[in-house]
Amino acid sequence: MAARKEGKWKSESPPGAKGAGATVLSRELEYPMGSELDIVDITADVAQAVAMSGMAEGTATIFVPGATGAVTCLEYEPGVIADFREAIERLAPRGIAYEHNRLQADGNGHAHVRAGLLGPSLAVPFAGGELILGVWQQIVLVNCDNRARTRKLIVQLMGI
Repeated sequence: MAARKEGKWKSESPPGAKGAGATVLSRELEYPMGSELDIVDITADVAQAVAMSGMAEGTATIFVPGATGAVTCLEYEPGVIADFREAIERLAPRGIAYEHNRLQADGNGHAHVRAGLLGPSLAVPFAGGELILGVWQQIVLVNCDNRARTRKLIVQLMGI
């Protein structure tokens, strides 16, 4: 797979707001992904965004635009990944009828349901310039779609 692409910081703070309150910074990242529950550990990239921001404390909001992408936390190891994929397959299986598939020709009704169950965003606090995560907790991006695609990801930091 190709390497992740990284966008530039976009400052969302009003002019002169630094020091007067919270600062908001946004960065767009891109990840080439395979189909059907491809899962990418993005923890290091989010941690790097926090470190590069110069903020000490705040919240990182991670958001994936699109109706068939999701972001969540789990332990990123082969056993958990396999169990997670199997659990999602049981919750929203590929081989059943979906109204979306009847109305659309893309055949990815299950992908929309899966992404809806997982959710498009995650908020992770940070302190001392570092993410506050459990020892075995990683932030992952999930492609639920039935085709490979490049997923955009927005990391928005609010803090001081």
